[in-house]
Amino acid sequence: MHRCSMLISRLSFITLLYLVLSPFSNAAIAQQKSLILTTEDYPSFNIVDPETRKINGISTEKVTEIMRRAGVAISIQAYPWARSYLMAQRDTDTCVFSTTRTPQREALFKWVGPLVKNNWVIFGRADDTRKPKNIDDLRGYIIGVYRQGAVSEFFSYNGIQIDIANYDEENPRKLMYKRFDFWATGEKLGNRLIKAKGYTGKIVPLFQFNQVELYLACNPLTAQSNIDLYNKILRDMEKDGTVSAIERKYQYQSQ
Repeated sequence: MHRCSMLISRLSFITLLYLVLSPFSNAAIAQQKSLILTTEDYPSFNIVDPETRKINGISTEKVTEIMRRAGVAISIQAYPWARSYLMAQRDTDTCVFSTTRTPQREALFKWVGPLVKNNWVIFGRADDTRKPKNIDDLRGYIIGVYRQGAVSEFFSYNGIQIDIANYDEENPRKLMYKRFDFWATGEKLGNRLIKAKGYTGKIVPLFQFNQVELYLACNPLTAQSNIDLYNKILRDMEKDGTVSAIERKYQYQSQ
């Protein structure tokens, strides 16, 4: 009996040790019971309905499914980007999406993704005879961007003068009123804003200057075991076709 009790105790200890150390175990899931996810209106990755404030979009559906499979309760809240971005840096149990992962931001967050890819494009007025073809051609001009965005950080880092709006939706009008020379933004968002603001044919894309990957960026105090779990679930979603199914739902919405 004594040997039997010792064997049971030893097996119990081994089982407990496995649960503690396994990065994808139920114990790892239990560490993260709830999360606040912050975002902005950035179609078609995160789309905020102006009337109901309901949030959907490619990235939104992906992160929602990740957290459903992980057993994590979430609250998704949309704010101006600068606020959403700051909350994820400052507040524990908070993540922000869709966030461009750059070397300058690497240590500010823990990263889940990539969720989507985003093409950065320069837009100009159709009647403007100036036709820059690359980033070097933009030196000496003022580029319209929005506050705390990765695009604005890119131009500041490269020493190109910028005009900063609080919201990117302000920039088509500012471009038409010649408040700055050219507008830099994501391709899908830019095309959608041009259409929504009634500037189709008046504002045109000039060239793509970058392609970036967008992530769910979590507060740096988030347990690494949870980050590993979320990334594993995303890989599983890619393998089982969930990611492709979500992307197909939105493929015509940005046109």
